[in-house]
Amino acid sequence: MSDCKCESLFVPRKAIIQSYVQPTSVERHFTLKMADGKPMEFSPGQFLDVGVMGYGEIPIGYASSPTRPDTFDIVVRKVGRVSGAIDSKVEGDSLMVRGPLGHGFDMDALFGRKVLIVAGGLGICPTRSLIQYILDRRDRFDDFTLFYGARDPQSLLFDEDRALWKESPDVDYHETVDVGDHRWKGHTGVITTLFPEVELPLDTKVIICGPPIMFKFTVMELKKIGVPDENIYVDLERRMKCGVGKCGHCQINDRYCCIDGPVFNYKDLEEIPEAI
Repeated sequence: MSDCKCESLFVPRKAIIQSYVQPTSVERHFTLKMADGKPMEFSPGQFLDVGVMGYGEIPIGYASSPTRPDTFDIVVRKVGRVSGAIDSKVEGDSLMVRGPLGHGFDMDALFGRKVLIVAGGLGICPTRSLIQYILDRRDRFDDFTLFYGARDPQSLLFDEDRALWKESPDVDYHETVDVGDHRWKGHTGVITTLFPEVELPLDTKVIICGPPIMFKFTVMELKKIGVPDENIYVDLERRMKCGVGKCGHCQINDRYCCIDGPVFNYKDLEEIPEAI
């Protein structure tokens, strides 16, 4: 079942947009606050359903940490009717939210351990919740490494965060783009080309979030290195809709991404080839 702490999984609550930025032509980054003044309590890796009355709702991962409880962030990519309706909202407008939903990261398994996060594309958004958590509770973790890859420089998100990560002694940050341009001075190549830049101890806990093809090749890279399957976690967020295991859109054999995940231990999925 979900870790939801709300009164009902089915009852939406109103959240007020405090601010927003438009990092790309299709993504909008919102900061919200619950209209009733109650903090949104959740764990890194959980998600919520976000909607506009008359349009419907879509599942979106939290893009901020519960260690920063006054507000919470989401990033929406404008691709359809509902996301378009959300994208049209501005400061002071309200959105309807249900959550928190699903199971997030096993924080007890990460405490005291070396952690590598591999985030590709929009995968940086739900993993930002864990990134902020680790940086806000830095003494609870060992070495922390972060890989972030995007299609091109214009697709990179969280400019302010990335500037901080580059300078911070608390994270070993590496970024890449698949295809650079004349202004790009950083690493160019798919995200797995970052692995030779670091020495990865086999007891590192690895979190992967990104497009399906990235999961496949990142897991292959980790297997070559010798990282055990039980040390690999995948944040799938695949085809979720209702968030409560009723519609079946996100079913993978006998599992549902929305209530059994979206975070899974890879060891539990390796016998389901279509899972990633």
